[in-house]
Amino acid sequence: MTAILTSREFNQDTSRAKREAASGPVFVTDRGRTTHVLLTLEAYERLAGPKLTVAEAFYWPGAADIELPLPQRRIEPEREIDWGEV
Repeated sequence: MTAILTSREFNQDTSRAKREAASGPVFVTDRGRTTHVLLTLEAYERLAGPKLTVAEAFYWPGAADIELPLPQRRIEPEREIDWGEV
């Protein structure tokens, strides 16, 4: 079930908002416009998907086909060092 609370209602009764979030997302409005959504951690984790390390992400199916823009490496010419001033 979806609940809708005004920002004032949310501020005055956060316990109610948390109880409502247990059964579905809670939409918080500000001047009639939805501005925030409150979810339980479990609901958020289902939406966000599995957490991967960087190493695991490289082994993800299809990851080899992804092109990453890498900056150009600057190679500067060698400089003479004057060891007499050291």
